[in-house]
Formats: sequence, structure tokens, C-alpha cells
Amino acid sequence: MKALILAGGLGSRLRPLTQTGAKQLLPVGNKPIIHYVLENLAKANITEVGMIVGTETAVGIEQDLQDGSRWGVNITYLYQEHPLGLAHCVIVGEEFLQDDPFVMYLGDNMHRGGIESFASGFLSSGKTAQIQLVKIPNPRDFGVAEFNEDGSLKRLVEKPTEPPSDWALTGIYFFQSAIIKAAHAIKPSRRGELEITDAIQWLLDNGFSVGHQKLEGWWKDTGQPADLLEANILVLQDLEGSVDPSASIDSESQLIGEIQVGSGVQISGSVIRGPVIIGPGATIKDSFIGASTSLGAGCVVTSSEVSCSIIMDGAQVLDLPVAIDWSLIGRDAVVHRGNARPRALNLVLGDASNVGLV
Repeated sequence: MKALILAGGLGSRLRPLTQTGAKQLLPVGNKPIIHYVLENLAKANITEVGMIVGTETAVGIEQDLQDGSRWGVNITYLYQEHPLGLAHCVIVGEEFLQDDPFVMYLGDNMHRGGIESFASGFLSSGKTAQIQLVKIPNPRDFGVAEFNEDGSLKRLVEKPTEPPSDWALTGIYFFQSAIIKAAHAIKPSRRGELEITDAIQWLLDNGFSVGHQKLEGWWKDTGQPADLLEANILVLQDLEGSVDPSASIDSESQLIGEIQVGSGVQISGSVIRGPVIIGPGATIKDSFIGASTSLGAGCVVTSSEVSCSIIMDGAQVLDLPVAIDWSLIGRDAVVHRGNARPRALNLVLGDASNVGLV
């Protein structure tokens, strides 16, 4: 079995965080999202990986992942000039995929528990396709499944105004090579894209067998800021605390709960309440770090309170008069207290920034 990872999306809903890099490289639990995808593939013994990249994501993705050998996989980069839909990605990958079965995996999706059982179940099922479904309260922004009375799959509807069920498609699909024929057979949707739901529907309409599995455990499409923060909470729930021997923690500091402290970290006069992960070389002084927070490598937090947030590599949070909560702070960003009078906000914000004041 091969894998086709989709990493060409622009990540417009995550701007300005994606102004300077691919959304698949944004960190959750101090690790880029796409690293979790590659780990899941390696655990399932899927080693031949086709990586779909776009004009704006190619350089960053290739620099970070290189040939994939860190994960024991071999990456072939496939270029999609324009984002023309998930089924179009199948066409882009046609030469790489050939006649082999494959898993198509969206590079910004996260799922607890891996895909080993799903992959082996699909290969032994004899089915042409298998979709993974998750129950969500509001599935209008996803492809949604409709079932026959016997529980079998009847049809798929992309982003319906009135969902026929609350079972949405995740970004993990298993296919035999017939999906390539289906991708060529369908027409673009109203969005001008070749929808993977339409390709799967074509399989159903033409007598091919399409199975489905309902996922247990959590799954996240990390396409929006709140999704990233929620994924961070979920990942840190499984965190096992450890302190690197090279870290320096003074006697006035308290570490409570599961806290992972990286190499060269310096902590003084601070309280840290886990689960919290702290990347290598970070400095925390006279501060409070609350649960479900990820601090990236080289971060600096002084005289401030931070909780339930992702602070990316090299960012600085300095002497703030109010707490930071439920926030995303980008790489090398600086958040500090200003001394100007009269009392006012002094902001430098990127395109599509979102600032909440309480």
C-alpha cells in the first residue's frame, strides 16, 4: 500500500500564521502537524509516500521533511499548480500510484490511535474504497454520509445545508486504483473543484463497493485557529512528564502535573501547571504557565501568565499586565508591555489578524 498526502492547501483560514509557511507545518504539542501523519504511516508500514505540494507550500514542506528517511519512509514530491480539489490530487498522483492500493491522507488532519487497523482491514475487505466517518454536532462544513436502512452507505453530500446525518468524512480515505478512473469521470463542482465525495459517489453509482468505518476517539481537521488549540489540548492529554538533565529549575519554581521540559530550558521563580510542553532553550522567569500550553524552542516568557495556548519557536511574551489565554503566538513574535502614555493599544498586525480584548 502507498500513501498520498495532501499538503498543497493555502491555509487562508489560518492567516496570518500561514503567511510565511505551510499550515501543515504549524505545531501542535511542539511538533508540526504533518509529522504526526508520517508517524502514523510508518507505524502502519506504509513507506512509499507521494506528497502533493503547491506553489506556496513546496519549499517549506520539502525543507522540513526532505526525503522522509527520519520516519523510515520515502517521499516523492508531486506538484499541483492550482488547488483544484481533492479528486484532482488523485489525478496528479496517478503516475506515482499506478495500480497500487493507497491511503489518501490530508496533511492537516490529526487522529488519535493511528491507521494500522484501518489499513489492514481495507486490504482484507476486497472493497474498492473505504471512508472513515466521525460523529460531529455540526457537519455542514464537511462531506456528510447518508445511509440506507440496513446501515450501508447510500450517498455522500459535500457541505450540505441540511445534512442527512451527523456523520462527517474525515480526511483519511482508502482506495483501490479504480478511484483514478472515477476522478477522471467526474465534473468540477460549483466551487470549480473535483470533489472527492463526487468521485466516491461515482464508485457507488457504478457498482463498486464502498465501505465505511465509524471512528472512536478524537479526530481534528486543524483548518482554523480554534481547531489548532483544541488539537493541542487533545495531544497534551497523553503527555508524559520528563525533565532533560541539562534544564535548570530553581528552588522557587513549582512544576505541578505532567510537564515535559526540553534541553537547556531555564525556569526561575515560576509556577507551571501541566500538561505543558516546553521546547529546548526556552526561558521562563517570574511567570505562571497554565495547563494545555505548548512553548516552542527558544521561547522567552517573563513576568507573565500564559495558559491554554501555543507559543511558537522563538516567540517572546514579556512583562504583560494581563494573562494570555486561548492564544496562538507565531514564530519569533514579540508580545510586550508598552510604557507609552496615554494608556492605549499599540499594535503591529499581519493580514487577517484576529485580536480579542477582554
